Amino acid sequence: MATMGKAAGYQNLPSGNWAPAIYSQKVQKFFRRASVVEDITNTDYAGEIENFGDTVNIIKEPSITVNDYARGQTVNTETLADDQIQLTVDQGSYFAFKVDDIEERQSHVNFEALATSSGAYALKKNYDYNVLKAIYDGASTSAANTGTDGSPIDGDAAADTLVDVMSAAKTVLDGSDVPEENRWFVAPPAFYQQIRKAGAKIMDQSVMNDGSASAMRNGMITDRPLFGFRMYSTNAIAVSSGSAANKTFGSAGSNEYAFLYGHQSAVATANHIAKTELIRDPDSFSDIVRGLHVFGRKILRTEAVYSGVITIG
Repeated sequence: MATMGKAAGYQNLPSGNWAPAIYSQKVQKFFRRASVVEDITNTDYAGEIENFGDTVNIIKEPSITVNDYARGQTVNTETLADDQIQLTVDQGSYFAFKVDDIEERQSHVNFEALATSSGAYALKKNYDYNVLKAIYDGASTSAANTGTDGSPIDGDAAADTLVDVMSAAKTVLDGSDVPEENRWFVAPPAFYQQIRKAGAKIMDQSVMNDGSASAMRNGMITDRPLFGFRMYSTNAIAVSSGSAANKTFGSAGSNEYAFLYGHQSAVATANHIAKTELIRDPDSFSDIVRGLHVFGRKILRTEAVYSGVITIG
């Protein structure tokens, strides 16, 4: 405990016990990363799951063959297929901590509520990483100027290189007849740092709908689409040489960055906080607080979700 200095020879209250230690009831919280998964995936099936192991059967639209017809020709019918995709809640994560009765009583802050809030955020952060990693692992790749693990795009080559990458990504989706509405693009902050260097081209009316800016939300860079993409920034996909604690992923090179692009219908997710409970610790005078998060993720349309790799620096 530090006390204010005193003049030489001053002896009043010499021990300094008049200066109490002050404990603030305001807690310093760590920064919370924006979540993007629920904004870029199909969550229509989220209400149909409750517990780990639940399965949702999703019926696929049948493919219909169109044949040429000539007058008087016999018409051949085809049988309809009822193929289905299964979305299984096969992923789970949890937090658990305990608060001693004496510590809770004498503490100047509510550690139980504080830690529960922190645990809920940690579950969401883990969910974001898990789903984006699954998308990266299962997404299609294209050599059409968007880069792959073996052949990344050099993001330092020219100021407009990454703008050209996004243009190529649009062409890839166009080639698969992916609807223009609800397309998304997710990349690490370093990607958009390079994009901002392309000042003249990024502000062109043919690239952006207009030059207006808006506040970031849910990791979104702007509410104005670029090449038809809603753009999101996240540290969940960052440089592959990042520490394991940061849970980054990508390709093998230390300066290589992964990015994802696709359509909202391409990936289905369903998640549920299965349980949050408070129980007594049988081995001490403490409360145990724990929470369980269960979720599933499935790529439904491989032709509508892609990954790419760039190098920066």
